[in-house]
Amino acid sequence: MDIGFGVEQLRVAVTDAVRAPSLHNTQPWRFRLRDGGIEVLVDPARRLPATDPSGWGARVACGAALFNLRLALAVAGTPAVVRLRPYPAEPDVVARLVPDVPRRPTPLEQSLHAAIPRRFSNRAPFWPDPVPADARWRLGEAARAEQCWLELLIGTSAVNAFAEIARGAHRVLERNPAYRAERAEWVRREHAPDGVPAAAGGPQSEPQDLLPSRGFGGRDRAPGRDFEPEPLVAVLGSAGNTAVDQVVAGQALQRVLLTATDAGLAVSLLSQPIEVPGARDQLRLSLGRFGTPQMVLRIGFGQPGWPTPRRRVEDVLDLPVRPG
Repeated sequence: MDIGFGVEQLRVAVTDAVRAPSLHNTQPWRFRLRDGGIEVLVDPARRLPATDPSGWGARVACGAALFNLRLALAVAGTPAVVRLRPYPAEPDVVARLVPDVPRRPTPLEQSLHAAIPRRFSNRAPFWPDPVPADARWRLGEAARAEQCWLELLIGTSAVNAFAEIARGAHRVLERNPAYRAERAEWVRREHAPDGVPAAAGGPQSEPQDLLPSRGFGGRDRAPGRDFEPEPLVAVLGSAGNTAVDQVVAGQALQRVLLTATDAGLAVSLLSQPIEVPGARDQLRLSLGRFGTPQMVLRIGFGQPGWPTPRRRVEDVLDLPVRPG
C-alpha cells in the first residue's frame, strides 16, 4: 500500500510554499519527491554571496516555505511529520516531510492557510493607528508555537536605540560595492518571475527616516507621506543559530507573518541588523534575551501593498523519473 505523498499532492502544496518571502525575492528553494516523502532544499544557484554569504537568509526562506507546505498539507487532510536537516551528507536538504495520521484541519490552520495569498511585504509608510494588544499577543503566540520568541520594542527609547543599530548596519552594508551590485541585479523594472519590482520597493529613503530602507528603486514619496515616527518593531529570535535553528526561525517567521495578515496588519522585514554580525550582537545584548535574533519586523496598519512575482511551480520541482 502506498503510504507516501504523491506527485499531485506535492504540486498543490508547492503552489502555496512558493509564496513565502525571501531576501530580494530570490526564491532560493527546490522541492522533490523521494521515497514517498517531500523534501525541501536550498537552491545553491540562488544564493546571494554578497548579501548572504553564510546561507542564513536562504535557510530562513526555505523554513518559511516549509511552513506554508505544512499548512497546505494539513488543510488537505494529510498533515506531515517533519524532520529537519535529515541527511548530514546533504546539507542543502533542509527538511523531509512524510505523511502523518490523516485528520481534519483545525480552524487556525484554515485561517492561516487562507492568509497565504494575501501576505506580502509592505514597504510603504503605515498609518498611525496603534496595533491592538490582542493582535500583539497573537503575534507572540505564533512565534512561541514554532519554538521561537518575538520581542516587541515598546516605547520611543527602545525604538530609537534599535534604529541606531539598524542605521549603522545599513551604512556598513552600503559601503560594500558587491552588496550594492547584487541588490541592483534583483530589482525588476519589467515583468519577471523573481526579484523585487520597482513598484513594490517602497518609496525612496529620505534623511528624516527613522529606519533604513533597502533601496529597491521605488518612487519618490508624496508630500506628507513620511514613515510613521513610532513604528511597532518586533525582533524574532531562536534558541541558537545553527542551520536547524535558522530553518526553525523561518517557520516561525511565516507563522507570525500569516497571523499578522489574518489580523489585518501590514508588515515589512528589516534584515540589515541581522546581516551584519556586529549589529546582530548589539541587538541581542540590547534585548537581554537568550538566543539569537533572526529577523526584524515593522508592523502596523496600511494600504494594501504590492505582491511580488513567483516562479512557476514546475520550475522548482524535482520529480522522480518514471521507469521505461
